[in-house]
Amino acid sequence: MELQNYLARRPPDYANIVALGGCLRAMVEAGLDRLPLPGSGHTLERFRHLADVGGHDLGLCKLYEGHTDALSIIEQLGGSPTPGSTWGMWAAEPPQARVQVRPAGHMVALHGRKAWCSGAAVLSHALLTAWDADDQQQLVAVALDQPGVSITDQGWQAVGMGATGSVEVVFEGAEGQAIGNPGDYLQRPGFWQGGIGIAACWYGAARQIAEALRQHCAQHEEPHALAHLGAVDAALQAAADVLRFSALHIDAHPQANAELLARRARAVVEQSAEQVLRDVGRALGAGPYCKDRHFARLLADLPVFLRQSHAERDLAALGHIVAAQPKEAWTL
Repeated sequence: MELQNYLARRPPDYANIVALGGCLRAMVEAGLDRLPLPGSGHTLERFRHLADVGGHDLGLCKLYEGHTDALSIIEQLGGSPTPGSTWGMWAAEPPQARVQVRPAGHMVALHGRKAWCSGAAVLSHALLTAWDADDQQQLVAVALDQPGVSITDQGWQAVGMGATGSVEVVFEGAEGQAIGNPGDYLQRPGFWQGGIGIAACWYGAARQIAEALRQHCAQHEEPHALAHLGAVDAALQAAADVLRFSALHIDAHPQANAELLARRARAVVEQSAEQVLRDVGRALGAGPYCKDRHFARLLADLPVFLRQSHAERDLAALGHIVAAQPKEAWTL
C-alpha cells in the first residue's frame, strides 16, 4: 500500500533517464525497494509491487525490476550490497558484447563491452554476467563511478522504452567483486523465479491499459466496446490466475526448478498482454493514442518490454519440456 500511495503522488511522465534515476533513488531512500525474496512465503506481494510499478511507468519499472532483482540475487548468493546503492542487473549476452574477468587480488578486473545496460548513466552499481578464463559465466558486482568504466551513448535507438537509456558500457580494467561461484546465475532457483517477476511487470502495464477501456465502458453502452472488454477481462484473469498460482507454487517449493512454471507463466501473460493491446486499441480508436500521454507511453513501451520474451523460440522451449511430461501434466 505504501508503494501504491507513493506512485499515486508522482505524475507518470519521466522525460529521460535522469528523471527515472531520480525517482529510483527516491524509492530506495524511502525503503520501497525492499521486496520479499522469491520463495520467502510472500512472493505474490513481490509480484504485486512489480505490477504496480509496471502500470505506473514501464521505464521506471525496468530500472526498479533490475534493481530489486540484483538485490535478491546478491542476498541469495551471500553478498551484501552497499546501503543506498542503486543497481542494474545486466545479463544480456549478444555475441558481439561479452565481458571477460581476470583475478586481481581479492577482486576481479573486467575487460570488454556489455550491451543493453538499462540505467547505466544514473545507477551507482551493476551486477553483470561476465566470463572467466575457463569460459564459465561469473556474476560480478561493480561500482560504476570508477576509472575503467565508460558509459557510451551507443546501442539503443528505440522509441518505446527510450527513457531507460539501455546503452552499451565498456570496461577497461575496472575492478569488481565476484558474486557466488561460476554458473550460479543460471543454476540457482531464483533465475526462473525472477523470470516470472518480469511477467508481473508486463501484467501491470496491460492492466493499466485495460483500465482505460473499463472506464470507457462504464460510461458508454457500446456493444462492440463491451465485447472487447469481455475479451480483455478473460485475458487478464488468465494472466492474474497464473501469476497467483506461480507465486504460491514458488513459496511451497522454493528450491525446485521453476523453468516449466516460468515458461508457462510468461507465455500466458505475454499472450494476454498482446490481446489487451489489440482489443483496447480496436475498442477505443485513435483518441487515447493521441490525447492521453500516460496511455500512449504504455502503448509504446509495452511491445518493446515484451520482447524480453523470444516469442516462438520460447514457445518451442516450452513445447520441448511439455513433450517429455506425462499426460497427467494437464489433469485438473
